[in-house]
Amino acid sequence: MSNLIDIFYRFLLLGLVSFGGPIAHIAYFKKTFVDKLKWLDDESYTKIVALSQFLPGPSSSQVGFTIGLRRGGIWGAILAFIAFTLPSFIFLYLIWYFGILQNDSIYVNSIIYALKLFAVVVVLDATLSMFKSFCKDKITIAIFFLASILLIFFSSVFNQIFVLFLCAIFGFLFIKSEIKTKEKIVSPNFLILSIFLALLFLAFSYEFKNELLNLFFDFYKSGSLVFGGGHVVLPLLQESLGEKIINDTFLVAYSLAQTVSGPMFTIATYLGADIIKESPFLGAIIATFGIFLGGFLLILSFYKSFESFSKNEKLLRVIKAINTGVVALLFATLINTIIPSAVYSIFDAVLVLIGFILVKYLKVNIFYIILGFIFIFSIKAFFV
Repeated sequence: MSNLIDIFYRFLLLGLVSFGGPIAHIAYFKKTFVDKLKWLDDESYTKIVALSQFLPGPSSSQVGFTIGLRRGGIWGAILAFIAFTLPSFIFLYLIWYFGILQNDSIYVNSIIYALKLFAVVVVLDATLSMFKSFCKDKITIAIFFLASILLIFFSSVFNQIFVLFLCAIFGFLFIKSEIKTKEKIVSPNFLILSIFLALLFLAFSYEFKNELLNLFFDFYKSGSLVFGGGHVVLPLLQESLGEKIINDTFLVAYSLAQTVSGPMFTIATYLGADIIKESPFLGAIIATFGIFLGGFLLILSFYKSFESFSKNEKLLRVIKAINTGVVALLFATLINTIIPSAVYSIFDAVLVLIGFILVKYLKVNIFYIILGFIFIFSIKAFFV
């Protein structure tokens, strides 16, 4: 019991202070659990991070979930997730509940405008960073451009899945892996994998009469198909939820998820509360649970077999191409949805450029940039 309490305590502290997105979270985890507490060594931690990158789902939360799993079994994993997610869940729910950004005043509208514009900065930075990481040669760059064209001109959830599948085929056929060893692949946990696939089948095949069930499966579907972490969940959620939520609410929720510490997937908290307005707390819990569940089921499915997977040449080629397709998905979302919904003038475009420079090259904390954007648009509203 003391071990489980310690897991909860450590992850709660991290949930309160871990700003900066998935990559920063991974650094926080290493400093805490590898360097300070010695819960695991560098090699073991690197394998956990690699597993989270190979599987769809909330990458940094999957790392935390796996550390909890190693330390305290399934209850340790669950407590690690709850503790790390709780601060951002509470904050985003309270923001929605008290309607802080829902009052129809010029100052509230200016804050919403600022948050939407900041979302452009974040997605632009994420797209360029991921392009640099995953599109390093002629083949991956070609896959990126082909996938981008298909996603920009033919936008739907099914097309997104088709494009990622097409990328996987191209990767298998054309990408050369630097690793030449061929390990025998150890079987995953097929029982848990079957549960994951069955839920995914239900999510795509049925429209339930119960609103809460539909909410769960909408978020489960999106969270289960996301390669690349929190940034990439936006387009999948938009397509999955359709007219259940307006685009402005999407971008505000996205910016808020960027602002708070903890996992970006808690965007589901705000959106779930907004969709189920008659029972917002229940909606927030179900949406949050749904968006995380698929990624955690995959961890439980592949955790013990991943070491052999990580040394398989054919699988590495496929994963490399899928990562390239993810970059294209993020780029297409930026072009089709985020920029048209937020940038309305040259002033907006210049502000986005300045914000991008501050984030990308000057490494200014995103919290200060958000405050700066809000201050600028508040002043602008005052003089209008």
